[in-house]
Amino acid sequence: MGDSADIVIVGAGIIGLCTALQLARRTDAKILVLEKGVGPGEGSTGASSAVCRFKYTRPETVDLARDGIAAYQNWSDFVGLKAPLAQFHRHGVLWFADGRADWPAQEVARLASHSIRAAVLDDAQLKERFPALNPCAIPPDFEGGESHMCGPGGLHLLELDGGYMDPVDALQDLLASLREIGVEVRFRAHVTGIETHGGAVLGVTLAKGERIACGQIVNAAGPWCNDIFSYVGLDCPWPLKPTRIQIVHVDRPAEVVGDIPVAVDPLSGIYFRSQSRGQEIIVGSILEEDEREAIERPDDYARFVEDDFAQTKLHALQHKIPALSIRGKVRGYSGLYTINATDVHPVVGKTAVRGFYVANGCSGHGFKLAPAIGSLIAQEIAGKGGAFDTDVSPAFLAFDRPPIAVASKSVLA
Repeated sequence: MGDSADIVIVGAGIIGLCTALQLARRTDAKILVLEKGVGPGEGSTGASSAVCRFKYTRPETVDLARDGIAAYQNWSDFVGLKAPLAQFHRHGVLWFADGRADWPAQEVARLASHSIRAAVLDDAQLKERFPALNPCAIPPDFEGGESHMCGPGGLHLLELDGGYMDPVDALQDLLASLREIGVEVRFRAHVTGIETHGGAVLGVTLAKGERIACGQIVNAAGPWCNDIFSYVGLDCPWPLKPTRIQIVHVDRPAEVVGDIPVAVDPLSGIYFRSQSRGQEIIVGSILEEDEREAIERPDDYARFVEDDFAQTKLHALQHKIPALSIRGKVRGYSGLYTINATDVHPVVGKTAVRGFYVANGCSGHGFKLAPAIGSLIAQEIAGKGGAFDTDVSPAFLAFDRPPIAVASKSVLA
């Protein structure tokens, strides 16, 4: 005789676990989270840079980021733990000047309308606050690698309350919280089938043959989400593509002094931040051209960093941090985004199959949005009432929504 649950969540990444917690706080339903990996952080979450920024193109996405980040800023309250492992590193998010003079002030006003604090910094103010950073607005030479005489930057934007988390610590805290309130999370539990009848879900089957009866399923399987769609027999109209993303990290030498924020340089196409208590710096890409390596099998892809990518991004990083000397071996890794190729926004909520809900295609936004996405799913299944609910309409990211208009299809959309 098989097991049963009221709600099965497929995937124990940040989306799945935030959804489980939001549901458990407002319903007595039996919730079971199934994860194919052997432990937390094996999927997209473990390789996430976990940057928490607010500046997005669409106002609804700004609100989702604000509401998601609020959970991280109040992490102990969100997870209900007195001494959680993860902490929110509030170093700010700096957007370097891009040659336009008016946008930082416009962004300060726009973000303020969403109750988000930001400030305009001129070059002197940037150097005073972050002495290691170079405000220069002349892009580095990526062809010949020639240096140049740096000039002024102009005006920059600082999101005062942005920052980052350690993603695996966050997963560990969520696991501890869920176990305290009686939610079971099973690892090595690979969903290989979904039973339906009359247009409704009835249960899932696992690789070892076990059947688990359930009335509701949440697809939070990240890069493996298309398998879940196929099992339920639902034709997904959204092209959700597992996509390889590279990250480089280097040791931070003593010559790099002062605070390092999360920083975004639109002219050279990089973002960077510190990690490991400030002892390392990681750098990645914000360019759409670096988000095109679709992966057919998410279990089988190159997890290293290519030399050309590392050299290009480190060249750009040394331009923004002139005192950074590369000592020792350059390290790095690759992870997976699940990119919604239509509009680089997630699809979240109910589907035409009764009891089947989706939270997929986060396109690199997943970590910061996860608590808000969990709220949207929980509201649809169990109603409002969570302490960290978002007020964004479920229609904005709905499975049957029209495409969202975006200026670009990069991670900055």
